[in-house]
Amino acid sequence: MLELPELETARRDLDREIGGLKIKEVDVLGPKRLIPGQANKNGLTKSLSGRKISSVKRVGMLICLDVGNGESLVINMGPGGTLRRAANKDQKESDTQLIVSFTQKGQLRLLDSEKSATVTLVQNEEIDQVFPELADLGFDPVDEPISWTDFGRRLLQCDVKLRPLLMDQTFVVGLGPIYSDEILHAALLRHDRVANQLITQEIRRLYRSIVETIHNAVKHRGVSLDQISDVFGEPGGYDEYLEVYGRGGERSRNGRGDVLTARVGGTTHYYCDYQV
Repeated sequence: MLELPELETARRDLDREIGGLKIKEVDVLGPKRLIPGQANKNGLTKSLSGRKISSVKRVGMLICLDVGNGESLVINMGPGGTLRRAANKDQKESDTQLIVSFTQKGQLRLLDSEKSATVTLVQNEEIDQVFPELADLGFDPVDEPISWTDFGRRLLQCDVKLRPLLMDQTFVVGLGPIYSDEILHAALLRHDRVANQLITQEIRRLYRSIVETIHNAVKHRGVSLDQISDVFGEPGGYDEYLEVYGRGGERSRNGRGDVLTARVGGTTHYYCDYQV
């Protein structure tokens, strides 16, 4: 599952790669439910052929291709989706669900092993209506930097344990088990600490850990765990900086202690015993 650093890396790459390209056709290989709002699988080609992508943006965990006429092609990749640049002649992978072909410079392909992704053509002013979950998004560590005092005020309103809170999209955008575990380790905080019981020093550590972890992960183009790759099919470079995630039974990368595991919220949590 892509988390915020991997999705932001994809957005930046796509903005450089396909910004300014003209759409030739859209080939829908997956089921009709992949393209909500379209009468048939030819609908996107009829609507988008000849249009130019002016920019690629990210709203929460959605990738939005600005296709002009006040509209965006909004890609929700779900838990198993990824976007891939390809040449026209490249062999199609078995889980390819949709292909956007350009008049030049190849294609953009949506791969989705779980077949839960969607691609929706939306009027820009109606994105919040079509995706109502956007109204409840928490702060975005990349696009919406906030002060540690604002962060603290939000945190102290939450009578929730820290790990599920970090993975709650209404509190902070785009964190899953990988970065939540890394953030808690860097902040020296246990997963079951209750948010509104943290003292000032702990709040500042947690805030700094979120900001530094996410920005460093974006800098190194995210992780490559679970065969995650970027839009060019290349692995991210942040794996070698992971302190605890996936290292159960080993020493933490900083060598301060052994990495322990526990089942928390249905997923494996990685931590060290000096987190308090």
